[in-house]
Amino acid sequence: MESKLKLEIVTPYGMVFNDDVEEINASGSEGEFGVLPGHTPFLAPLKIGMLTYKRGSETGHFFVNWGYAEVVPDKVIILADSAEKSEEIEVERALAAKKRAEERLKQAENVDHTRALASLERATTRIQVSEKRK
Repeated sequence: MESKLKLEIVTPYGMVFNDDVEEINASGSEGEFGVLPGHTPFLAPLKIGMLTYKRGSETGHFFVNWGYAEVVPDKVIILADSAEKSEEIEVERALAAKKRAEERLKQAENVDHTRALASLERATTRIQVSEKRK
């Protein structure tokens, strides 16, 4: 059995990550899931959340904004609307987005609550992922 699997994270803007890893954990729409080399193939929709990988003693973290995960025994492909490494998240921008979303949610009229809730979830998750920096 293989001890590594290829992880590719792709957004509409290009390849964000492409390397061999030993373990992946992601936020699926039906809950969290983990993948090890040799995993049974499946396709899963992803929600806004954190993706974590392990490679030796290193643990890496990504913010993932919706998408899909295709899992085969030796590879995981993440197709996401957007994805950011924890080290690349602009915390000030995420805090400002969170504040704007909270202010919109306080308004009773003329607000798309679904969109505001999604904005709040993205900002909050980005802040959480940024706290995982090395």
